[in-house]
Amino acid sequence: MEESIVSGLLGDFENGRMSRRDLVKKLTVAAAVSAAGVPTLAKAAAPASPFKAISVNHISYNVADYAKSRDFYAELLGMTVSKDNGKQALLSFGDSILVVRNARTPEAKGTIDHMAYAIANWDEAKVKAELEKRGHSPRKDNNSWHIKDPDGFDIQIEADDAAQQR
Repeated sequence: MEESIVSGLLGDFENGRMSRRDLVKKLTVAAAVSAAGVPTLAKAAAPASPFKAISVNHISYNVADYAKSRDFYAELLGMTVSKDNGKQALLSFGDSILVVRNARTPEAKGTIDHMAYAIANWDEAKVKAELEKRGHSPRKDNNSWHIKDPDGFDIQIEADDAAQQR
């Protein structure tokens, strides 16, 4: 049985956060799990991830009228219009960006098109190779890669400053 689990349980008991009966029950369960060879959460953790997401770089939002949405978010929530190309606008807030763009079809308005995650230590070729190794079919978009998550939602993986370069 892991010493840290026992110490934690004893500490809870000694500090009055657990009754004697609960302590005995939990120690019994911990001992049974340990004897059965079931790994604890710490031991069962997945191997190290190949990438480290450091922020949501941007959220791509399909709207009926990008200029109206741009003004709404800027005026109500104080987002800063960082770029506007006449078809879409980038609104900065904190470390994130909301991209408002006209929907291609009426039924697409009011939907999130994709989310982009910034990763540390960006290396375009290595990211592509890792995505392919994991069975994804990455689609290139500027200095980033798009893939589908398990539910088919579009995920963009890019360098931390990629959206600012648009």
